[in-house]
Formats: sequence, structure tokens, C-alpha cells
Amino acid sequence: MISTIDFRLRMIPGQLWLQLLLLLIILLVFNTTFAKDRQPLVVVDKAESRNIIEEVPVTGTVAAVRVASLSTEVDGLVSSVSVEVGDRVKQGDTLLQLDSAIEALNLESSRAETLRIRAQLEDAKRRLKDAQRLSKQNNISLNELRLLQAEAETESAALKRQQAEERRQQAVLERHTLNAPFDGVISERMTETGEWVEPGSAVLTLVAVDNLRLEFRVPQDYFPRINDQSEILVNLDALPDRQFTAQIQAVVPVTDLSARTFLIHARLDASGVGITPGMSAHGKLRLDTSQQGVVVSRDALIRYPDGRITVWVVDQTTSEPMVSERLVRPGNSFNGLIAIREGLQAGEVVVTEGNESLQEGQQVRIQDKR
Repeated sequence: MISTIDFRLRMIPGQLWLQLLLLLIILLVFNTTFAKDRQPLVVVDKAESRNIIEEVPVTGTVAAVRVASLSTEVDGLVSSVSVEVGDRVKQGDTLLQLDSAIEALNLESSRAETLRIRAQLEDAKRRLKDAQRLSKQNNISLNELRLLQAEAETESAALKRQQAEERRQQAVLERHTLNAPFDGVISERMTETGEWVEPGSAVLTLVAVDNLRLEFRVPQDYFPRINDQSEILVNLDALPDRQFTAQIQAVVPVTDLSARTFLIHARLDASGVGITPGMSAHGKLRLDTSQQGVVVSRDALIRYPDGRITVWVVDQTTSEPMVSERLVRPGNSFNGLIAIREGLQAGEVVVTEGNESLQEGQQVRIQDKR
């Protein structure tokens, strides 16, 4: 039988031998390439050692730095209201005007009285000057000279008193106009034209909307760990697709006895976004734990229904990268990373994408990060 096969092989021409050899090489290359193509493509990342950050969930509200209930300084009849709810105003803009006709007349009368007293003072000064000239020639008595001096001083004092009265009348007249104390938006209007208002009774509410802040209630356990470098990652319910970073401005060490919390004021740089007071916010207060630990991308973790948490570790010491599943114990999660308390060392390479259907000891292809 063997001799028969050998005989048949000898009968194959040399050109056909070459074709069979090329076909065999092509099949070997194809099988090798096909085997590699069947290896799953994965994205990997390296475990690192860094400071562990604790993220504390907090809820809060966007608040205005300044909110004022405006009232007039004098009583009077409202003659006009220049603003409506929702109007934006600048500092110094006229908001409300009281009827000031009587005060205007009083000011006019006061100014006329000032002119009269000033004229009397000028006449007293002129007569005193003449008397002083005559006294040098001994043509006037010393007593009469002193009387003229006293008259000039009295008129001078009367003029100062009247000028003060004129300024008081001017101030009273000005107080019949209510001006905006700062830039803001009118949020409430509590009076109408024709109403009588008195000092201390709120007529308008003005809210500053430029320099806004966030107010968060934080559990008292975290109070000692908050400092000026602490920051809060903020998401506003009105803008769910945007995330902002807020810097802490002040920590108010007044505990809410009912909730065991304290207040944090944070500055939010979100100019041009359209944020207004009253919006609700959710945030993550980031606190440094002053501890070093191993961290990996959150995408590296595989969570099973029975509570097991694993990562796929890549062994690159072999000719082809090979993966093995490793049980880990996670810790704090922050900034897209998660701390690994047990099961992983810094420098080890783990799979972050394509780890859903891997098998123990499986060879993989590593995709370069772009």
C-alpha cells in the first residue's frame, strides 16, 4: 500500500508540487490570521496609586446674594410705580414716586427764606465795615461797634441754620422717590398708584441675579474636613446635561438641630447659562481623605447579581496578551475612578472596554487609545 502511494506521488509533476506547496502556505497564513481575528478586541488601562477622594452627595438651591424688601423713608400717596414684576433695573433707577407737591413748595419757601437772610447778612456786614472805618476816626462809640458785630454774627448763624433747613427740605423731597439700591429684578410688587404708604411697609422686592451662590446643607460629620480647597461638582435640575464646578465661599458653622446639618455657600461660575434664584441643584462634595490607594476606571468593574465584583487583568508577559478574572473589593468612587481596597496592585493592566463576555485564559487584542 505504501509503495503504491509513493509511486503515485512520484507521478505528480514538479509544477503541481509547487502549486500544492503554495496552497498549503496560504492555508496556514489564513488559519493564523483567522484565529487572531477571533480574539476579542479590548481597551485597557493601568491601575494607579493616587490620593483618594470621597464624594458626598448634597442637595441645595441657587440663591441670590442680595434680596431686599424695599420701602419708602417717608409716608405719602403713591403717584406712580415705574416697574412691574420681572423688570430688570439698574442701581439708581426710579422705581416708585410719592406725591411731593407740598414738599416742593416747602423747599421753594425755604430757598426764598435763605435768600432773605443772606441779604440781611450782607447788609449787616456792610454796616459793620462802615463802623470799623469810622471807629478808626473816633466817630463811633465802641458799644455801637460791638452791637453791629453781634448783629453780623447773629445773621451769619441764622443763615447757617436756614441753609441746614433747606438741605433738610431737599432731603425730604428726595425721599419721596424710591430708587433701586442695586442691580436686580423686581420679584414682587405690593402697592399700586393711589395707595397711602408708610415707612417700613414693603412696596417692592428686589433680587440681585448677577452674583448668585449655591446653598447646600451638609451632614455635620463632614464639617472638620471642609476647607477652602474643597469643591463641589454641581448639576442643576433645570440643566441636566451640564455639570459645573463650584468653589466654596463660606462654611456657616450653625448647625440645624433638627437635621444635624450645617450650611455651605458656594460660588458658581455659570455666566450666560441662564441660572436664576430658586433653582434646585444636586452636587457631590469632594473631600480629600489624605490617603493613598490603588484606583482604576469605573468601567473596569464587573458586578454580578450574587454581589461579586471583579476585574479582568491582562497578562502581557506571554506571546499573546491573556486575561484572567480577579475578585476585588472596591472603595470610594470619584471623578470616574474607583478605589480598589483589595485584589489589585498599582501598575497592573485591566480591561475597561470589551470586558462583558471574556473567558478565563482567553487571548485578546489590545486596541490603542485615541
